[in-house]
Amino acid sequence: MFNKNEIEQQVAEFLLQIKAIKLQPDNPFTWASGWKSPIYCDNRITLSYPSIRTYIRQQLSLLIQEEFGSVGCIAGVATAGIPQGALVAQELGLPFIYVRAKPKEHGTGNLIEGEIMPGQRIVVVEDLISTGKSSLQAVDALRDAGYEVAGLAAIFSYGFDIANENFKKAKCRFVTLSNYNAMLKFAEEKQYINMKSMDLLKQWRTNPSQWGR
Repeated sequence: MFNKNEIEQQVAEFLLQIKAIKLQPDNPFTWASGWKSPIYCDNRITLSYPSIRTYIRQQLSLLIQEEFGSVGCIAGVATAGIPQGALVAQELGLPFIYVRAKPKEHGTGNLIEGEIMPGQRIVVVEDLISTGKSSLQAVDALRDAGYEVAGLAAIFSYGFDIANENFKKAKCRFVTLSNYNAMLKFAEEKQYINMKSMDLLKQWRTNPSQWGR
């Protein structure tokens, strides 16, 4: 049985433990978008820890089966979603393809790499959801190529309202193993950071685009 709350907390613990999630409220990161952030998440790091990599592979696979039922193919989003998606496809015994950020500039000029049979339902796999923009570009590319996208599954989400709005507008369901609120709950219960830092993390979540400016 897929225990959502237990898995959210376990994944949050793993990500903090290996510093795939870094918390620096007093020394914020600057994202490519220009946003100031007290948190940085890089789930590629999970690939270097076999036991954690295995747990995430297994739980993502179970989540996909639980939420999307019968699936014919897994698609990874370049670049960080490619290894996670390939691991899930292997676990489920399914074909794997991936979607580039832009068409290849030489050779065949492919945007989608790999081959699947027409009519197969696809679940897209990502490592992280922020605003959802890059993930939904991959979803659009697959739909434009004539494939049916059942939805998207990821390891972690910041839980931004804009992401929820973007996915709703695109009519694409998405699910994640863990999220910002679950991570905060774990960090608070285990006294992972002090109360001042916790307050800053909660403030950021209410208005991330303006926080720290």
